[in-house]
Amino acid sequence: MQDTRLVFLTDQGIVHVPGNMFLVRHHLYKWKSHFRIDADGKFVEDQFFPKNLRSGRRFLRSIGASITCSNGIGKDPYILSNEKISDARLIYAVAPAMGHNQESHPESHFRVPAIVNALEKMEMTPKFRGSEIIELQSFKPASVDDIASVHARAYVSGLEKAMDQASQQGIIFIDGSGPTYATATTFHESLVAAGAGIALVDSVVAASKNRRDPPVGFALIRPPGHHAIPLGPMGFCVFGNVAIAARYAQRAHGLKRVFIIDFDVHHGNGTNDAFYDDPDIFFLSTHQDGSYPGTGKIDEVGRGDGEGTTLNLPLPGGSGDIAMTTVFDEVIAPCAQRFKPDIILVSAGYDGHVLDPLASLQFTTGTYYMLASKIKLLAKDLCGGRCVCFLEGGYNLKSLSYSVADSFRAFLGEQSLASEFDNPAILYEEPSTKVKQAIQRVKHIHSL
Repeated sequence: MQDTRLVFLTDQGIVHVPGNMFLVRHHLYKWKSHFRIDADGKFVEDQFFPKNLRSGRRFLRSIGASITCSNGIGKDPYILSNEKISDARLIYAVAPAMGHNQESHPESHFRVPAIVNALEKMEMTPKFRGSEIIELQSFKPASVDDIASVHARAYVSGLEKAMDQASQQGIIFIDGSGPTYATATTFHESLVAAGAGIALVDSVVAASKNRRDPPVGFALIRPPGHHAIPLGPMGFCVFGNVAIAARYAQRAHGLKRVFIIDFDVHHGNGTNDAFYDDPDIFFLSTHQDGSYPGTGKIDEVGRGDGEGTTLNLPLPGGSGDIAMTTVFDEVIAPCAQRFKPDIILVSAGYDGHVLDPLASLQFTTGTYYMLASKIKLLAKDLCGGRCVCFLEGGYNLKSLSYSVADSFRAFLGEQSLASEFDNPAILYEEPSTKVKQAIQRVKHIHSL
């Protein structure tokens, strides 16, 4: 029987909690809420929200509400009609979780608005591109059953119950191994984030039935998910958005073989654990060696029937564009070609950027353009173009927003503008010998 203990931080230290309990540690100070709720239970604009991140758009939504898509909807109000999707090359969904925020925390509610503002500034939204780019505005939150396809029900119900305490205290800590917090809206907004990914899977799969080149989906969502383990939260992450979407793709669309690429600077240990013994889901993670959470060693390859369908490639600090291009060509692409997936899902973390404060790789905006271009081509060649990306890390707002925008350009087949942002002068020589050794070792282990 599966162990359903949770690990949480209490005033007495780290404790193991039975599955039917959910303990939290009070924050040391009274947290001042940065959101208000009107009489109808809807979020209204935060008066503290910086002017440079206001664009006249709505970021504070009625959580879980159905919002009519300006691009039109089909018979199912949550899936775009064939007519509207016929010209689309990119579909994205926005779930900024504005109520889920802690002051000065790197995983803040400024992240998604910064991205959307950059997209608007660079004229990469439906307002400027018409039907070529679609924002999916009408989607359901994920159901508890969706979440429970990956996470223990005891954790899901425990987090929901903890919202009362979060409401009283303003903010609570829900993770013993990292500063993962919750506010009164965290549970519902995490359902909305997972629901955005599910809706994009629906739309991309629907388009692939009528087109040989369906649009790529991109979930601009938070909280992120790839650290959330089946038994609880971890590392800023609440629910495993990519893992939940993978199970949904299998269950709802019969897409048996799912290939997950995680290029976040940190190891996606939650996704790794969820599918470690599953032969039908290939999880491939590149990450900085020795970084949080310390998992993802090169010899962690899966277990039982799933042996060989987990590939972890820790890269030495200082690895950059040359390293990642080589990794893609010599490791990622051959793995995907051998696995023959029905859909590709991507944990798109942008914290490997040289300007990001939480790690020390040397990825550039151009690195992310390269990854997006190659992933799109891989999906086209192997699985009918079905590909959905999910925002994970990225904590320098400028490098995050520019890199996501350049990923959009890659998905649209347009020229990169990375040279307008990247500064080659700040880069230093990559540890090419160590990178080559890591690549050769993983190729040997996986017979590539």
